Amino acid sequence: MKPEESVNVLGGKLKICGTDPVTGFFRDGSCNTCSADQGSHTVCAVMTAEFLAYSKYVGNDLSTPRPEFGFAGLKDGDPWCLCAGRFLQAAEEGCAPQVHLEATHRRALDIIPLQILEAYSVATKGDREV
Repeated sequence: MKPEESVNVLGGKLKICGTDPVTGFFRDGSCNTCSADQGSHTVCAVMTAEFLAYSKYVGNDLSTPRPEFGFAGLKDGDPWCLCAGRFLQAAEEGCAPQVHLEATHRRALDIIPLQILEAYSVATKGDREV
């Protein structure tokens, strides 16, 4: 599995989403993707308590620790490479988390219009390039 080119939704170099906890389909801290990434884990989102509760409600519990998988569980404020479809679903329900556009892979645009991502954008001071 080789990642696609690391380009963000703004056309620039993809920046790191988060390393504590380490996120991404490749667990490299970025929202890189490839053809094997069936869920399109391309949206760099900042978790909120509201979104985590919503995600658990719709069947994807991201907040409960799963030590058997090396997963400590996410909490409010954690950055995470979110599935594009789940983000869009949450946006339609009015509970999407904020997004770091410079750390969101351009493949997210296959599922989510840029104007929706921009509506949830947050400043990305201090982000590093991949």
